[in-house]
Amino acid sequence: MIDLVETLATRLNVTPEMIVLIGIALGAIATVFGISQVVFEKDPAAIRIAAGNPARRAARRDRGLLKHDVETTKGILKTLLPATSDERNALKLKLEQAGFHGPRALQIYMLVRVSFGILLPALLLALVVSAKVPGLTLPFDLNERIGTLGNLQIFQGLSILIAAGYYLPALWLRSRLNERQLRISENFPNALDLLQVSVEAGLGFDAAMTRVGNEMVNTAPELAFEFLSVQHQVQAGRPREVALMDMAQRTGVEQVRSFANVVNQTIQFGTPMADALTTYAAEMRKYRELKAQEMANKLPVKMSAVLASLMLPALVLTTIGPVLIRYVRLMAGS
Repeated sequence: MIDLVETLATRLNVTPEMIVLIGIALGAIATVFGISQVVFEKDPAAIRIAAGNPARRAARRDRGLLKHDVETTKGILKTLLPATSDERNALKLKLEQAGFHGPRALQIYMLVRVSFGILLPALLLALVVSAKVPGLTLPFDLNERIGTLGNLQIFQGLSILIAAGYYLPALWLRSRLNERQLRISENFPNALDLLQVSVEAGLGFDAAMTRVGNEMVNTAPELAFEFLSVQHQVQAGRPREVALMDMAQRTGVEQVRSFANVVNQTIQFGTPMADALTTYAAEMRKYRELKAQEMANKLPVKMSAVLASLMLPALVLTTIGPVLIRYVRLMAGS
């Protein structure tokens, strides 16, 4: 094996280490490609049926009528999903709140977690085996760093890589979810003001939401997507109340949930929409002002710990330092 690697490296005019790294990379790519082909292999009959009228199918998908059901997942990928339907629905909702609305978002997310949990320790094992091959020199002094590892250290490294590969995507998903909710909550008061102005100008509520969604595509794409999704569902025949509550659930933002409740109650009791939006917009502006004041009031408390940690050592040295110096001189003189 070593002679083959050296011969191939000589013919290609590269180092043997480069040949080993290329082989590891190609093996990882082939593994991921093979898993994806097995998991996502499409049924030929389903392909023929879907190709019957692609325009109609695309229109229905755009209106939000077709939603993927995680219960229908079969094959190898079914073993990667959570066991209970409640866990699957909760994870699917979290993905939607993070901005992943694709029909196979849950399957792809779980496949990524499992792939990272397998490939990272497999890469470490490949490096350990390569480092112990006689005559093979790895770059960056990996032979000395990895080749001298004991069995316990290798086991600890594999455990850490498995845990990191499986749980780091979950942490990234949580971070993306929080960022998306923050952007929606920050841009929602502005969208509400625009919606209020549009309704007062004479537009209907649906037309006003469509106009605001189109106007905020560049400034607030997440919120614009949610507004336009609601209008697509309403145009497709879904009840407005259900579409609004679905938007509140997809975003997970309390302001959006309150907005959906206000609109549903206004439609139910027949009160003027402009008055309801004006009152709610005033409350949202007050809420934003109170939120800013709350953050400003928290700032001195957060700064006090930092200032104390930076100033206290200097203060202690200033007060006790001269005493210590005199004591040391006195002890040295005696």
